[in-house]
Amino acid sequence: MSKAHLVLPADFPKLLAEIKSRIQQAQTRAMLSVNAELVQLYWDIGRIIAGRQQQEGWGAAVIPRLARELKNELPEEKGFSQRNLDRMIAFFRAYSDPADFSPPVVAKLKTAAKTPLPVAKSAGLTVLPQATNAPDSLIWSVPWAHHVVLMEKVKDRTVRLWYMAQTLANGWSRNVLLAMIQSEAHARQGQAISNFERLLPSPQSDLAQQTLKDPYIFDFLTLQEPFHERELETNLLHQLERFLLELGQGFAFVGRQHYLKVGDREFYIDLLFYHLKLRCFVVIDLKKGEFKPEYAGKMNFYLSVVDDQLRHEADATSIGLILCQDRNHIVAEYALRGVEKPIGISEYELTRALPPSLKSALPTVEEIEAELADAAHSNTPSTLPAPAKRKTGPSKDSTKKAKKPSSEKSGRRSQGRKRHED
Repeated sequence: MSKAHLVLPADFPKLLAEIKSRIQQAQTRAMLSVNAELVQLYWDIGRIIAGRQQQEGWGAAVIPRLARELKNELPEEKGFSQRNLDRMIAFFRAYSDPADFSPPVVAKLKTAAKTPLPVAKSAGLTVLPQATNAPDSLIWSVPWAHHVVLMEKVKDRTVRLWYMAQTLANGWSRNVLLAMIQSEAHARQGQAISNFERLLPSPQSDLAQQTLKDPYIFDFLTLQEPFHERELETNLLHQLERFLLELGQGFAFVGRQHYLKVGDREFYIDLLFYHLKLRCFVVIDLKKGEFKPEYAGKMNFYLSVVDDQLRHEADATSIGLILCQDRNHIVAEYALRGVEKPIGISEYELTRALPPSLKSALPTVEEIEAELADAAHSNTPSTLPAPAKRKTGPSKDSTKKAKKPSSEKSGRRSQGRKRHED
């Protein structure tokens, strides 16, 4: 049978999709396996060196020599510089017992103290733990480049583990992880004012609370005061990928200015999302300036309509998020007290405020403008400094050379006059 007359089975697309998915899953597992092997190797090298330092009292000069010899012996291998060897030692010391970071244990680490370096004596030798003792440890799943960032930027062990878990859950790249650390995502998560505990069942209320942040950082926007709410909305959608990243995992964009009709009147929701983990619609209302109590009543109305017109039977109750530039904590709590729909209230920032110590060390805008004005004024022709006078006069030889051409010119002029008279 020729290819032109080949009849494919009815379920061929399903077969193709299944095999494609299987290949992609295998590729992902292979990459994760390679990463785990590399991280375990670095941990093990750190263990070996730390053990020798502890047993034999190695000095700091051994590490540079070791790095040079490894480069000579294994010229094709990368990643074993002195700096990286120091990181491997620090990595082992930070996570000396990988079993402490297995999934069941990680969930209880909020009150855990830092684990000391475990040491056991056997026949006069120090026996240190092996990486293979904890194959399911969380630290093997996090890429090495992420570990380097975490060791350099996050000193608190519990906070570091929070970022590890979020990296794996959200698939953060190294740059995204760094941005989240700089914006202190761990301190903002779950901090929105809400009535979730009162209105949602226990597992759903906890998950919904942890889904929201306060404040949200929109420093990727180029908005400047004064601006309108519609401009904020437009700019966020122009940067939708970064907006979704700041919102967090699970948000799926449904629409902007989503149309609702109630009776003979029309209404429009600023932003409508669906949350894949919460299994519910999320209505976001953008407000410029300070939070006002009437915003909660308006959001309560929107959620009632969305639940009646959009929510399916399998969906959970829709939740609302009011984003404003400023919010009085007490006013927000009173505004939500009599509301019967689950609503969260958070602030947003277009730029992250500088720490006071750094802010005092930097010039103000007025100081920079004054400095630029002074610089521009000093470069005008009328105020340019006169060239410095030469302190020493010309030498005798240069004087003679200068006079010689002038005498020759006068001779040529006299000869010209004679020819003219003739």
